[in-house]
Amino acid sequence: MESELNITYITLDGHVEVNNYRYVYFLIMFTIYILIICFNFTIVCLIWIHKNLHEPMYIFIAALLLNSIVFSTNIYPKLLIDFLSEKQVISYSACLVQFYIYYFLGGSEFFILSALAYDRYVSICKPLHYPTIMKKTSVIIFLVLAWLLPACQIAVPTILSAETKLCSFTFKGIFCNNAIYSLHCVGSRVITIYGVVVLLDLVVLPLFFIVFTYTKIFIIVYRSSRAVRKKAAETCLPHLLVLVSFSCLSIYDIIIARMESNFSKTVHLVMTLQVVLYNPLFNPLIYGLKMKEISKHLNMLLPFRKF
Repeated sequence: MESELNITYITLDGHVEVNNYRYVYFLIMFTIYILIICFNFTIVCLIWIHKNLHEPMYIFIAALLLNSIVFSTNIYPKLLIDFLSEKQVISYSACLVQFYIYYFLGGSEFFILSALAYDRYVSICKPLHYPTIMKKTSVIIFLVLAWLLPACQIAVPTILSAETKLCSFTFKGIFCNNAIYSLHCVGSRVITIYGVVVLLDLVVLPLFFIVFTYTKIFIIVYRSSRAVRKKAAETCLPHLLVLVSFSCLSIYDIIIARMESNFSKTVHLVMTLQVVLYNPLFNPLIYGLKMKEISKHLNMLLPFRKF
């Protein structure tokens, strides 16, 4: 289906101002995109180059940051083209590709965060068994599942949406998310039911697992020595910050994006900017500043700056 969708950007006053400030928007978003690529790629390269970072926790962090690079590349190039165009349009097939990558990476993020939580649980609560549990093979299996399962599950609603008839050709937003369902002539019960199943598999169950795992960690740490508590804080806090941030954005996408008329344009604008800006840009900073070993290598790259 090659129908073209007209894109309407959400602004605080409700007017479309892309054409009036196109070069300003382009420059700002292009700068942000370059920073995202540089920040994430720097941390990934540090983990790749330095052997002391070839541990499961750092490999999972590198996977998260690679997801951020792909996520940003899925959104920013099209956004930059729109800022320089007289008319902002996207084909429905391209919109579905963007939709697919967006939710595939979102599900993958929760699975990788689950793997990180499990890694921290074994490291802190069962340190003697860590080498035998978190082997190289185990890490590979976790990563393959974290990418493969969401990819297969998100493919189903994407294919079903591709076969659905459209009655609206105006898309409000800056990238294609579940708002594409509002373009369909008739809501699909199959897509709705399957969406609930995907939500349970890719978000709810991993989130419950992460909360359960960190609860166990906190119980063990509370009964342990000060040194153990310090180690737990150093390694778990960055993951928790990323988890809380990403969970809030996911809740917004699942609930608020489906109830667009009931929320102000300010809420939509702020949360949309957080989706495309906060996680991809600040996650590498969180890991770079809070993870001791990564911070050491960053200090070697930037000797004038003490992290």
